[in-house]
Amino acid sequence: MAAFNDLVPAGSLFATLRGANRAAWDSYVEHDFVRQLGAGTLPEKAFRFYLIQDYLFLIQFARAYALAAYKADTLEDARQAARSMSIILDDEMSLHVKFCAGWGLTIDDILAVPEAPQCMAYTRYVLEAGQAGDILDLLVALAPCVVGYAEVANRLVASGATKLDGNPYRAWIEAYAGEEYQKVAAAAVAQLDRLYLRRAGPGRDPALVKLFGGASRLEADFWQMGLDAA
Repeated sequence: MAAFNDLVPAGSLFATLRGANRAAWDSYVEHDFVRQLGAGTLPEKAFRFYLIQDYLFLIQFARAYALAAYKADTLEDARQAARSMSIILDDEMSLHVKFCAGWGLTIDDILAVPEAPQCMAYTRYVLEAGQAGDILDLLVALAPCVVGYAEVANRLVASGATKLDGNPYRAWIEAYAGEEYQKVAAAAVAQLDRLYLRRAGPGRDPALVKLFGGASRLEADFWQMGLDAA
């Protein structure tokens, strides 16, 4: 296995927020759901429940990026929000559809499933952050998901405990460890730094740290939701 590639530069806003929430972050990226997924031992029922809820989750996250485009005060930020929304709607959600098709589920079947409380709590947390705050608040709330999945996939690829051959979740791991998604995550990290320079200062740090920590804990709750369904 390769060495773990941390795509977050030291001194970046993301690194600062992650460091200030280390316990919450580690509970997310090192969750037992992730370990079992990497080993290929995660019960299919757990992954299926998670993936269906994640599809519903991504619908709300696409709305969050539409809100980010509205909140943007530069064309660069508006375009980046539009690209992120397109990636969710056109690429990321298609991975979920392919998995569900293997289980005999259609998009209509997925959409008929009620949102779990964990899904509702997380997506509404992010949307509320964007509605009540500015684009920096919104993107800080989104960052644990966007960048965290890239880190999770990198950790799995680097781990000797990860099994790729014969792993039913290999496509999930490789999608988030792949070059295209890694570029998306790196762009999100860089955008946070640009926004912080324009719109913030040390006086905003406590609120941003709290916002990031809340989203990280909700990510861990999302994994746990899948395990609890098995």
